[in-house]
Amino acid sequence: MTLKPGQQIARGVCRHLADQRFATALEFVPKRGLRVDVMALGPDGEIWIVECKSSRADFMADHKWQRYLEWCDRFYWAVPADFDLDLLEQDSGVILADSYGAETLRHAPLCRLGAARRKALTLKFARCTAARLTALNDPAP
Repeated sequence: MTLKPGQQIARGVCRHLADQRFATALEFVPKRGLRVDVMALGPDGEIWIVECKSSRADFMADHKWQRYLEWCDRFYWAVPADFDLDLLEQDSGVILADSYGAETLRHAPLCRLGAARRKALTLKFARCTAARLTALNDPAP
């Protein structure tokens, strides 16, 4: 299976975050109407969202990313090495990624979620990832 450029970036990001003991979920829906590229749950319970952009056009077409900020402790962009970093917000994290791995260039500032939202989001993350694992083991309903 050939991965699209954004999927290649997401794979590299997930490998990078796994090295930091984060659990990740691709195409995670924190709230109806929102779908983030990578949701990551850290070993200390910190929640990150990583949006993967493969090109300038891909970045310019995304008008909803600011709605993701209220669903994470830290927000990151993941882009390829040749991406124009001047396009990215200065108050967000930056990860350079390809299909094989990634490197964090700039850490995102911490903006802690409220306790109730964190609990609900962590539970949703756990249920979603468990359901995906179950579906891999038994694809028939």
